[in-house]
Amino acid sequence: MKQVWCSWRISHTDWRKTQCRRDSVWALRRQRAGSSLVLKVFELCSRGVKMLQQILVDMFIEPELLAELNEEQKQILFFKMREEQIRRWREREAQLENEEAARVKVKKVSGKTVSWMKGLDDDVWVWVMGEHPDDKPYDQICDEVMAERAALQAQREAEKLRAKKAAELEKRFSGLHLEPEQVVLSEQEVRQKEQRRAEEELKKLELEERRKAEEELRRLEQERKQQIYISLKEVQGSKHTREEEEDKEWQNTLQKSKAADMRRRSLAKQTIEDHRRRSVRALERGRVAAMTKAFGSTNPAPAPKPRNTTNNSNAIRRKGGMRRSLSASSREHIIRWFKEEQLPLRAGFQRDQSRIAPWFHGIISREEAEALLEEGEPGFFLVRVSERVFGYVLSYRSSEGIKHLLIDASESCYMLLGDQIRFSSLSELLEYHQVEPLSSSGVEEYLRRACGQKAATADYTDLFT
Repeated sequence: MKQVWCSWRISHTDWRKTQCRRDSVWALRRQRAGSSLVLKVFELCSRGVKMLQQILVDMFIEPELLAELNEEQKQILFFKMREEQIRRWREREAQLENEEAARVKVKKVSGKTVSWMKGLDDDVWVWVMGEHPDDKPYDQICDEVMAERAALQAQREAEKLRAKKAAELEKRFSGLHLEPEQVVLSEQEVRQKEQRRAEEELKKLELEERRKAEEELRRLEQERKQQIYISLKEVQGSKHTREEEEDKEWQNTLQKSKAADMRRRSLAKQTIEDHRRRSVRALERGRVAAMTKAFGSTNPAPAPKPRNTTNNSNAIRRKGGMRRSLSASSREHIIRWFKEEQLPLRAGFQRDQSRIAPWFHGIISREEAEALLEEGEPGFFLVRVSERVFGYVLSYRSSEGIKHLLIDASESCYMLLGDQIRFSSLSELLEYHQVEPLSSSGVEEYLRRACGQKAATADYTDLFT
């Protein structure tokens, strides 16, 4: 038994040794295989790094190699290439900045500087021409500049003329001097005296001629200076005249445009009022029709009463004011109409309502108005109370004679009969037609000057008493 157990133990020990030896061999083989795999992986990684570096240097990848990469590898490759581009761009920008900094030359400090005069408020002192009491007017400065220009031009012309005269005098007297070589030796003393006398006379004559020439040049210089100054003044005057004419034309155009705007506004206002009035009437008719339908009234509307065309003075004696009639029976009716309807509206007064306007006249006839306007010029006008109707008449003198236009004073407004523009007062109507023609005919007629009272007593006394 003991022998059997020992043999089994020996065999088991051998098996263990054999198994350990086998495990060691396999471990050694695995170690060798792992190291070779690591080497291969390292070789592949180093080869991949070199390939990536080459791609980044060339910034190019072969299409076949790109096709072998998956999406993640492609994104990583694109990211690396973009980083390389940014790095190269920054290096190039830094290099350019360094080159520019090297090229910049230091500016030399110049001795010339500009300094501003400062005032009491420590700010730049500014002088505005014309604000100081010692400053010259603009016209005086212009006159002085023109006079200086004229003097300089006249002086230059005088210098040229003076040089020309001096050359003529030099040429004239240079041939008259006696030459000493022509004197005979035997009569030397006599000839010398005569020669000196002749030279003195020639010098006197030359000085006299030069003096006269200088005086003549001065006179011509003054005349030329005056002529140049006058010509410059004429040029400036013509320029001012042209500017004034252009300004006047612009003012006329502005007035016409304002009048046209006023006319358009008045027409628009009138249209709006008419539309509102028609709308109110339509609403009233609709309301009456709705009430009639609601109460079931089948009775026809009563026929309108016949209009009485005869003149009835009782129509004047109404409490709520007076209606405009086509004609009036007497002067008293017109005076009463003016006092009850027109006087509260301040008709006949100036725009500021301070006093009666000079163009306003009372109830005068057509012949009296023509007599007042007989001596006036075109545009001479007055406004009189009509002696036949409740309204006014605009009488004015034109190039064709004296004309009369009826002014409608109904509905608390004023407008020329046949016109569509309404005015709130007579003064507004007259001011409008001072810049706008009275008619649309070929001849443009404007109101220029008002005709006042000629008699000692005003003809509108009975209207205000």
